[in-house]
Amino acid sequence: MTGTARQALVHGARRDPAMVVLEGLHAVKHALRFGATLRLVVSDEPETVLALAAELAPDIQARLAALLEPVTTAEFATLAAEPPATRLIAVADRPVWPGKSLATGPIVVLDRPRHPGNLGAVVRVAAAAGAAAVWTLGGVDPWSAAALRGSAGLHMALPVEALDSLPATARPIIALADDGEPLEPGTLPGDAVLLFGSERDGLAPQLRQAATRTVSIPMRPGVSSLNLATAVAVVLYLQRLARPDASVQAGTGQPGPRST
Repeated sequence: MTGTARQALVHGARRDPAMVVLEGLHAVKHALRFGATLRLVVSDEPETVLALAAELAPDIQARLAALLEPVTTAEFATLAAEPPATRLIAVADRPVWPGKSLATGPIVVLDRPRHPGNLGAVVRVAAAAGAAAVWTLGGVDPWSAAALRGSAGLHMALPVEALDSLPATARPIIALADDGEPLEPGTLPGDAVLLFGSERDGLAPQLRQAATRTVSIPMRPGVSSLNLATAVAVVLYLQRLARPDASVQAGTGQPGPRST
């Protein structure tokens, strides 16, 4: 592939909802682990990248080596506004999750999230905790470059979707709000839909009304709130640690996507 074609592919992928640009070794590592289809993988420091992969992610090092194309530093600089420190950029097909059913586990719903980095951190912890999906309502693009950086590419590990409204569901719907009953370990059903409000405004009234139960995270007096990703992590792991039989291992925690 010529330099012109590579640039066209990368810049076109940033605008194409069926594709995604992955920046840095961690994002590409997770794409490979979770079965993404990579169309392009480039670096201006391929030997350094492969040495780092051998150290940090030996399970994907051989596949990365087979895909990696060396480019000049001048060309690499044209592919991202802020080229990643680990000097690796890839283009992948965005995963398409088969069917309407979701894996076992809670669904995280973010109402009007404002900060893409925070949203990406939610995706990262949701993947680690074995959540079934992350849905966003009325907020920033969950597949933006900043959100992908925040998740370290773990958007590839579970369905991440922007929805217009909360779908009808037979799962229990649980809202997180300051005035809810204090959350205790072992009290959340494993298949719950968990509603988290925006960083500034909290949950929209219609979502509060849709909830079958409202809970809060107990906090020290004088502390008014938690970072959104931290709150999600607390709730997911309270639920997860109450299920000692559950097992999520790196690369095997969710069913793999198929890419178009």
